[in-house]
Amino acid sequence: MATIHFYEKPGCAGNARQRALLQAAGHTLVRRDLLSEPWTAESLLGFLAPLPVPRWFNLAAPRIKNGEVVPDRLDAAQALSALLAEPLLIRRPLMQREDGARLVGFDVAEVERFVGLQAPAGTAASLEGCAAAPGTTCGTEAPGQA
Repeated sequence: MATIHFYEKPGCAGNARQRALLQAAGHTLVRRDLLSEPWTAESLLGFLAPLPVPRWFNLAAPRIKNGEVVPDRLDAAQALSALLAEPLLIRRPLMQREDGARLVGFDVAEVERFVGLQAPAGTAASLEGCAAAPGTTCGTEAPGQA
């Protein structure tokens, strides 16, 4: 099984579900706080560069949901600047294996290819997004933080 550096938002119920699946599959997680990580353009692009710019973003972030930030309208430089300034906008989780391979988000099929998952029958194809009740924020974070 793999050791995975798992960059998450503390208190996020969605990240908790993702962690539980990975740990049930026998993986060891090194949990990292996505929001307080000292990201640089280089370190963040190490995860994001292979993806189209809109897939860099957490679509559940309040500024995206209210239309203040529109990922489809940003070029790579604008997007990277926004993500470095406000890590809440970064799509999560970010995962890195010990061999340096990286993955963004939690598409079940992609995670299976990345480290092996063997998700139980009935598991959604994607476990991204907030698991909090509608109208509430995700997990136990301060109000206004998704």
